[in-house]
Amino acid sequence: MSDCSNDTTTLDASKPATEEVKSNSEESMMAQESPKNSAAEIPVTSNGEVDDSHEHGFNRDLKRSLPAGLGLSETQITSHGFDSTKEGVIEAGTLQGGQKTQTNSGPVILADEIKNPAMEKLELVRKWSLNTYKCTRQIISEKLGRGSRTVDLELEAQIDVLRDNKKKYENILRLAQTLSTQLFQMVHTQRQLGDAFADLSLKSLELHEEFGYNADTQKLLAKNGETLLGAINFFIASVSTLVNKTIEDTLLTVKQYESARIEYDAYRTDLEELNLGPRDANTLPKIEQSQHLFQAHKEKYDKMRNDVSIKLKLLEENKVKVLHNQLVLFHNAIAAYFAGNQKQLEQTLKQFHIKLKTPGMDASSWLEEQ
Repeated sequence: MSDCSNDTTTLDASKPATEEVKSNSEESMMAQESPKNSAAEIPVTSNGEVDDSHEHGFNRDLKRSLPAGLGLSETQITSHGFDSTKEGVIEAGTLQGGQKTQTNSGPVILADEIKNPAMEKLELVRKWSLNTYKCTRQIISEKLGRGSRTVDLELEAQIDVLRDNKKKYENILRLAQTLSTQLFQMVHTQRQLGDAFADLSLKSLELHEEFGYNADTQKLLAKNGETLLGAINFFIASVSTLVNKTIEDTLLTVKQYESARIEYDAYRTDLEELNLGPRDANTLPKIEQSQHLFQAHKEKYDKMRNDVSIKLKLLEENKVKVLHNQLVLFHNAIAAYFAGNQKQLEQTLKQFHIKLKTPGMDASSWLEEQ
């Protein structure tokens, strides 16, 4: 009996060890067969809160393993049950002042203050192309007689007179320059002829007086010719300034006015075509935009027309004043020269404050001019 009791005691003492080994083996088998049990275990702290130290540690390891080129300041993995059909979702955010801000997916919208210079240039090119197309279409329509054009009869008549006068003044300038060149050659020849007569007067005793008279006459003619040449050159310079600067500046404004007129008619025609079409939700915004553009070009056209009218009036006053003085100078100088009135010729130049260069005098150096 004692032996049996001892055996029974020995078996009872070894039973817990056997059960412990069996439980450990069963737990390892369960862990291998159903990994979701270990995944579903959530450690809880003493105060009842979820212990997320394992999750932070896993996130920290994941950040270390990610390449540096990804540029993620924080990565968080939200895990779901393994039996779920959803996959793991990685949420990325940026840290700002120690707080994470989520970035929503979708198209990126730039702020108004951030503008791309390339896009601005592209927009300018697009507007210029559209404006050029409309103006070219208007010009072709006018030349073919299909399009209508705005005409200011009074202003157009003044512009035509100005252009015609410019051609006539340019012709006067060419003739005056030719006269100046020919007079310069004649004066140069007279001066040389006077020197030749003076030389012969000294070498030919029997013809001393005759050669002397001719030498004095040619030198006097050369001197008067130089005076007349100064008056003619002054006339040429004044008329050239009037034609090539004053009138040309006015004609430049006229060209700008004509360009504004073409743009005005182009956008006017565009607006008329839109008004003739149907009015619906699609066409009304286009009509409003066309009306706005038409109004802007109308204001520009009115401004340019007013500028041309003012410049034409000022040009007429300036032209009359300049040409009056220059024509009086030209007439008095020519009359006095061919009448042989040297005093009257010199008085004419003094009246118009014309200074003549001394014959044979070299031009002043740039130091003297400074």
